[in-house]
Amino acid sequence: MRDLRSLLPGELEALLEALGEPKYRARQLFTWLNRGAADFDSLKNLPRALREKLAETSTISALRCLRKSVSQADGTVKYLWELPDGNAVETVVMRYAHGATVCISSQVGCRMGCAFCASAIGGLVRNLTAGEMLAEVLFSQLDYGEKLSNIVLMGIGEPLDNYDEVLRFLRLVNCPEGLNIGMRHISLSTCGLTERIADLAREDLQLTLAISLHAPDDETRSRLMPANRGRGVAEIVKSCQDYFAATGRRITFEYAMIDGVNDSPGQARALADLARQVKAHVNLIPLNHVEERRFAPSRPERMRAFSTVLDRAGVNYTVRRSLGGDVDASCGQLRRKRERTRQEKEGAAEA
Repeated sequence: MRDLRSLLPGELEALLEALGEPKYRARQLFTWLNRGAADFDSLKNLPRALREKLAETSTISALRCLRKSVSQADGTVKYLWELPDGNAVETVVMRYAHGATVCISSQVGCRMGCAFCASAIGGLVRNLTAGEMLAEVLFSQLDYGEKLSNIVLMGIGEPLDNYDEVLRFLRLVNCPEGLNIGMRHISLSTCGLTERIADLAREDLQLTLAISLHAPDDETRSRLMPANRGRGVAEIVKSCQDYFAATGRRITFEYAMIDGVNDSPGQARALADLARQVKAHVNLIPLNHVEERRFAPSRPERMRAFSTVLDRAGVNYTVRRSLGGDVDASCGQLRRKRERTRQEKEGAAEA
C-alpha cells in the first residue's frame, strides 16, 4: 500500500483527481500530513467517505516513541522510534546557537560496515521510505515543541545507499506548502559512494555535503570503512572536486578522532593536503564510545597536536562539540541496546 506521507503535492493531486475529488482536497491532505497527522481520523477537514476510501488503498507512516532520553548536560534529546513493522530507528534533536537541529536516520541498520560504528552491527535490515524520514522530523518537532530549523542526515544508515527515497524526502521537506526547510539548512553525510555523489551533483540541490572521511590514506580508511575498497581516497577527492565545480557548495570532511589509529601528526598533514585540494572544511569529531567496538577516542594531547598541524597548514576546521554523551547520542546505540534485549529474551524463551 502507498504511504501518503511520501507523496509530493502534485502526486496527491493526481491521486485525488483519480478518485473524483477537487484539487483543493490534495492541499488539505498535504497540510495535515505535514503537521504530523498519524492516522486517517486525524484528517479532520476531509469528508469521512474520502478518508475511508483512502484508507482502503493507502497508509500514513507514523512512529511510536519507544524511548526518549534528555541529556542533563546540554538538553540534547534522543528518540528511539518504532516503525509500523516493529523495527526501530533513532532521531536526535540538538540545540545550537542558530536553532534546533534534527539528526535523522535513513535506513534500519547499515550495510557499510564501518568498524567503529554501532549502526552497522547486524547489517542492513531495510531502507526507510521518504514518509518515514519525514515522520522522524515531524514527530520529533511535535514532541520537542519547537520548530526544527536544520536537518542532518547523519543518523543510522548511509543516505546515498537509499538514494531515491532520500531524494524524495529532501523534496518533501523543501516544499513551501510543507515544512519549507531550505536546502542550505540541510546536510547529508555519506561514507563516499562516489557514483551517487555524481548523481547528487546533477540535482544541484544546494545542500551541504559531508564526507565521512575518517582517514586520509587507503590502508587506514579501508580498515575502518570497507566501503573505501574499490573506490579509494583519490576517487573520493575527485568526486568532491566535481561536486564543488557543479554546485559551488563547499564540502565538509567529517573526521572521527580514534586514539592511535588516525590521529598522528603525519595523518594530520595528509588530511590537510586533501582538504586543500577540495577546499573542504574539516570537522574533527571526538569518537563516541560504542560498547561492542574496540576503539577509543583520541586523548586530548593527541587531539591538540592534530589540530595544531591543521592550523599551521591553514586548513579551516572545527572540533565538534560533543553533545548527548549521557543519552547514548551516537547513532545506533539505543537501537542496538533494544536489539540485544530482544535477542536475550528470545534466547531465554528458547531455553
